[in-house]
Amino acid sequence: MTLSKTIGIIGGGQLGQMMAIAAIYRGHKVITLDPVADCPASKVSEVIVADYADVEALRILAERCDVLTYEFENVDAESLDAVADKALLPQGTDLLRISQNRIAEKAFLSQVGVAVAPYRVVTSSKDLTDYDFVTTRVLKTATGGYDGHGQVVIRDEESLAQAKVLADQTDCVLEDFVPFDMEISVLVSGNSRELTVFPVQENIHRNNILSKTIVPARISENLAEKAVQMARKIATDLQLFGTLCIEMFVTGSTILVNEIAPRPHNSGHYSIEACNFSQFDTHILGILGETLPDIQLYAPALMLNILGQDMEAAREFMTQHPQAHLHFYGKAEAKYNRKMGHVTMLTEKVEEVNL
Repeated sequence: MTLSKTIGIIGGGQLGQMMAIAAIYRGHKVITLDPVADCPASKVSEVIVADYADVEALRILAERCDVLTYEFENVDAESLDAVADKALLPQGTDLLRISQNRIAEKAFLSQVGVAVAPYRVVTSSKDLTDYDFVTTRVLKTATGGYDGHGQVVIRDEESLAQAKVLADQTDCVLEDFVPFDMEISVLVSGNSRELTVFPVQENIHRNNILSKTIVPARISENLAEKAVQMARKIATDLQLFGTLCIEMFVTGSTILVNEIAPRPHNSGHYSIEACNFSQFDTHILGILGETLPDIQLYAPALMLNILGQDMEAAREFMTQHPQAHLHFYGKAEAKYNRKMGHVTMLTEKVEEVNL
């Protein structure tokens, strides 16, 4: 067992907050770096207030910590390279660079040998000349997109014109639009020697933002095992430290990998109450190189996201479902579509429960 360490977390949002809680429960000290002084992680850790690319602030964080990690993938990799070696940042920056750029991500996944949607790289509107509408496709920015931002589904001349404007602004990936049956994700944690895998999760989105996660996913055992093996293959190739989320599409008997996130994920929040160890527990264990437990799901579960417009509905929900587990992240302002918290319930009636 690792003695008490000081863990530096780059990013103080809700993921950083829950990482910090998991670390503190194991006796570790946490220092967070975030541009906002009253970020969610400030409730449970010391905060260095600085931009994520501030090399001097990152150096101060590195000098005060035994190990560094990050809560989201848009951390500046070059700045991290300037202050941290592999011993201090076990996840490294190669994985960060892969997950920051869809072009690099698609190339990596193809090299690993897992299936992805047909795609090609687009560097300007010239690459969309003589476009055919036989196949519906989606243009995605190579960097910076999230929750549906930085994407255009090309269905007609009007949307093609929007795509051309986007293509002239930044490098993009043009993917075939997948008519999927279900979106799923698999969480896997590693310590470079071994892996532990969480149950396959079914994800339901509303307006391109995750609304509900159902565990286990309502798919066949064969498909679930195929998804797990794909996740293991990716994690093994990466010599993974910490938690990784692999997002996938199920279409018939085929599973396509959509993208990877090199940290705990919104779809895995249910694991705090529904599993013997959470995705945050295994992330902390993984980056410290400790032995990883086999994951057990106590009961079928669902997680509901609480967005800014859902605050009153969430409070009403809790009066009607006192057995549910409520998490508010402590964000100062409840903005529209901003993730303010989540609710987890252990129940087999997953279709019947909604905010």
